[in-house]
Amino acid sequence: MFLGVDGGGTKTAFCLVDRSGHVVSRAQAASSYYFSHGIELVERVLREGVDAVCAAAGAAPADIEYAFFGLPGYGEAAHDLPVLDATPRAVLGHDRYACDNDMVCGWAGSLGAVDGVNVISGTGSMTYGERLGRGVRVGGWSETFGDEGSAYWIAVRGLNAFSRMSDGRLAEGPLAGVFRDRLALGSDLDVIDVVHNRWQGDRGRIASLSRAVAEAAAAGDATAASILAAAGRELALLVDVTRDRLGFGPDETVPVSYSGGTFGAAPVLEAFTTGLKSRFTGYELRHPLYEPVVGAALYAAKLAGTPLDRPALDALRGTSGAAASGEDEQ
Repeated sequence: MFLGVDGGGTKTAFCLVDRSGHVVSRAQAASSYYFSHGIELVERVLREGVDAVCAAAGAAPADIEYAFFGLPGYGEAAHDLPVLDATPRAVLGHDRYACDNDMVCGWAGSLGAVDGVNVISGTGSMTYGERLGRGVRVGGWSETFGDEGSAYWIAVRGLNAFSRMSDGRLAEGPLAGVFRDRLALGSDLDVIDVVHNRWQGDRGRIASLSRAVAEAAAAGDATAASILAAAGRELALLVDVTRDRLGFGPDETVPVSYSGGTFGAAPVLEAFTTGLKSRFTGYELRHPLYEPVVGAALYAAKLAGTPLDRPALDALRGTSGAAASGEDEQ
């Protein structure tokens, strides 16, 4: 069996896949994004998830042939890498594993680990692409000054629009009522209490408000619709820069796919698709093949030198959902 682990800003997903392409078991644990809670969080989350996924399969960590751990924040603090690289050893009790950023899970799942570019837009956003064995990452610079087009980015702009509507600096649209209902506000200023006091600025909880922006857009709010369209354009720009940095030629076809809950909002996907077409004619947009966590398991098999064969991959497609649901990446 191969273990895939897809860490994210709101949850960490685990799954075991066997050689025949069957998902043997799944588990879920809390976010493994450790920048706000300390690096010790990673081992606690991984131990909980590995124990649960093994128990569900009636197996032990020693039965895992190889594992791949996609961890949010991996590679973004060089001094933390030795600790992150060593942590799975304490959980598994063996060295048959590899670690990298969770962006690799999205790419491996969406494109089946073939050359091309995958864009992630969940709590955060970034792209990862490979061509001829070389990988490139673009974006993912954190919610404070980056993560354009992500759920967090959308939510913050939605909150800003709400505040301006409340003041009268912006004509009030459906977004105002959606935010009042969703946050159960006694008064509009209570939004400050909710976000900063009760939520303590929690990244995942703020990002979840992107759904409120999507709801407002569906109700006809022009400002909300413009926020979602801008998100799609930002994500298209990430892909285009990744293509250029990977060195794809002007006559090459570039497979592109996507993962993350933000793409569940139709206006984001529509603007993203339009933005791609306006930048380069050689993009081939592909619906995600597998979930990121399943992609992590596929990548584990590949790293072990025993990639799943075509019948197994076909079987896996029949049992695995696609990637564009669940706001968990990055």
